[in-house]
Amino acid sequence: MRIPSDAIMPIEKLFQYLLVLKQQDDKSKFLAQAGFTLENWEALLSEIRSLAKSAEAIEDRTNEYGTFYRVDGELRGVNGVNLAVRTIWLQRELDKQFQFMTLKPRKESQRDA
Repeated sequence: MRIPSDAIMPIEKLFQYLLVLKQQDDKSKFLAQAGFTLENWEALLSEIRSLAKSAEAIEDRTNEYGTFYRVDGELRGVNGVNLAVRTIWLQRELDKQFQFMTLKPRKESQRDA
């Protein structure tokens, strides 16, 4: 299964979470390795969508909010550096719409997990 192309991508996730330095669970330094910054957030958005379109979505778990899926792959950085990531998507129980939740660095142990 693939994440649908009309999946919701909250821009706030990029501006207020992924590309902003955080004290805990910071993703901005990881993403900066591939040249992703607030100044070129569109490139990150495009790469996340491209990964979701091309890689298999694996059902992970279900709760009262819906069913979570993980999509593993690589983001092609704007500076030529690729990042191995795991993206998390939610198919919402309320309306069955898919929504991007987050991404994180993919470790070797996560490849089959």
